[in-house]
Amino acid sequence: MIIDYAAVKKIYIVCGYTDMRKGIDGLAMVIQNQFELDLYQDTVIFLFCGRRSDRYKALFWDNDGFSLLYKRIDSGKLQWPRTEREVKQLSQRELRWLLEGLKIDQPKAISTAQKGGAF
Repeated sequence: MIIDYAAVKKIYIVCGYTDMRKGIDGLAMVIQNQFELDLYQDTVIFLFCGRRSDRYKALFWDNDGFSLLYKRIDSGKLQWPRTEREVKQLSQRELRWLLEGLKIDQPKAISTAQKGGAF
């Protein structure tokens, strides 16, 4: 199964370290018990990373069961947020940055303009 990240409505990243030996049930328990989030939301993905920043897991509900993606990056590492043990919601742009090896907090990124801005 291929995940179309562009079609995902909500993206949650579990900051800090996750035991990558966990499977679907173990990761689902982390989401429910530790963060009290609804696992059964339509087109929502939960991302996890262990101590090694060259691999991650993605858990999502596809309306008839859970799917688990495990990816190991051959060259390079992810800039996974490590400072806090929390869940953050990411935008599509932040997800793209993360999967390209960039930090999700880009200080020089042009932010989205508000209506009625400069004129």
